[in-house]
Amino acid sequence: MERTEPAARTGGVVGILALGGIVAALTQTLVVPLIAELPKLFDTTASNASWVITATLLAAAVATPVAGRLGDMYGKRRMLLASLAPLLLGSVVCALSTSLLPMVAGRALQGLGMGVVPLGISLLRDVVPAEKLGSSIAIMSASMGVGGALGLPFSAAIAENTSWRVLFWVVAALAVGVGALIAALVPGDHNRPAPAGFDLLGAFGLGAALVCLLLGVSKGADWGWGSGRTLGLLGAAVVLLAVWGWWELRVKDPLVDLRVTARPQVLMTNVASVLVGFAMYAQSLVVPQLLQLPKATGYGLGQSMLAMGLWMAPAGLMMMVMSPIGAKLSAAKGPKVTLAFGSFVVALGYGLSVPVIGTDSPWGLLVVTLVCNSGVGFAYGAMPALIMGAVPQSETASANSFNTLMRSIGSSVSAAVIGVVLAQLTTDFGGYALPSESGFRTAMLIGCGVGLVAAVVAAVIPVAATAPRPSATPDAAPEDAVEAKA
Repeated sequence: MERTEPAARTGGVVGILALGGIVAALTQTLVVPLIAELPKLFDTTASNASWVITATLLAAAVATPVAGRLGDMYGKRRMLLASLAPLLLGSVVCALSTSLLPMVAGRALQGLGMGVVPLGISLLRDVVPAEKLGSSIAIMSASMGVGGALGLPFSAAIAENTSWRVLFWVVAALAVGVGALIAALVPGDHNRPAPAGFDLLGAFGLGAALVCLLLGVSKGADWGWGSGRTLGLLGAAVVLLAVWGWWELRVKDPLVDLRVTARPQVLMTNVASVLVGFAMYAQSLVVPQLLQLPKATGYGLGQSMLAMGLWMAPAGLMMMVMSPIGAKLSAAKGPKVTLAFGSFVVALGYGLSVPVIGTDSPWGLLVVTLVCNSGVGFAYGAMPALIMGAVPQSETASANSFNTLMRSIGSSVSAAVIGVVLAQLTTDFGGYALPSESGFRTAMLIGCGVGLVAAVVAAVIPVAATAPRPSATPDAAPEDAVEAKA
């Protein structure tokens, strides 16, 4: 018998889970307004202060696939609450920090909470009626963009008008509130207990490989791309990933079922996710700089940090506005079409930036971010639908978490590539080297090209002829609830 939930209850569950996603995503941009102040606040160098951001990135990359697997084993709602615990603890540690080391440790703890987003998306499959699943997934996916976009004006406003510590106390309070709402109002998922133990060695292996990869990518510009540290880390990542893959194919209960991941629908969706993650992040690196650089450069707009955040915020909200439209498109044409269309819209947004850069009005850049993030909203809502349409229900959280990891890797590579472009194409301004107008144009054209490639990849995703049901009755066994063939 098909499970039904009252409309009000379903809407409340989706709203609570989306709020959790917004709070988790908020931590990613929370410290951006503080970057220039961190060396002075903690009496350290700019290079050391950058670990406040890097630590969160590394911790999130390691925690996301682990949280997904544990969610499949012990329940997604339970792991949602568990993921909020380090986010809360990390926020408190950051708020109380008086030196760099505890601040970095607190930021790493906050990163451990990023499993909230894929766990929330996966839980929807278990607690939301089938007819509302598509729109619910789209809204939950959009929460990532909303949280990231709101983080800039939110943190800038607080940092300019009160102590920076208030930022972290607010996030701590939000984490407590979301946890209480989940515990009280979100139903548990009906998940059969896992037949075997957790792949601890696989978790350590993947974690070590990701740390080497992302550390090499994120710090390569500081250390030098040809330095021994950078090349050693990237080389170690390749070796560790190869060994990890060998192990995962042989262990009885792997952290990530690579045979499921290798299914064409899942594999191609993950490839598209890396590309969309790259394209999404490129404009978020370029546009804030264009808004804040001095007008005397000829292409900067001279906006304050708070004004920049306010100009960027509507783009994140646009993801939420577009999410139900994307869900309707997926219902009519399939999520593959939505992903391809969204990727093309992202590329279109980058293309619109070419005549806009160098003008003296921020309105053109606002249009660019609105178009780009509209495309991201379409794409991010379609990815989990494609993934869940090709994996057993017993592996939903693990597969979604791995897909989220692929987006994060795309964003990290984007930061490295765009950083190199802007560092190489510079202009002298009062004795300081600033990214040049041609550098910004080149970066946006790269984003356009990657968006087009993502659209092509999405268009050729081989979707199974018979899609599995998006939800199952509470008593159905995972194997019976979803039958996916690639």
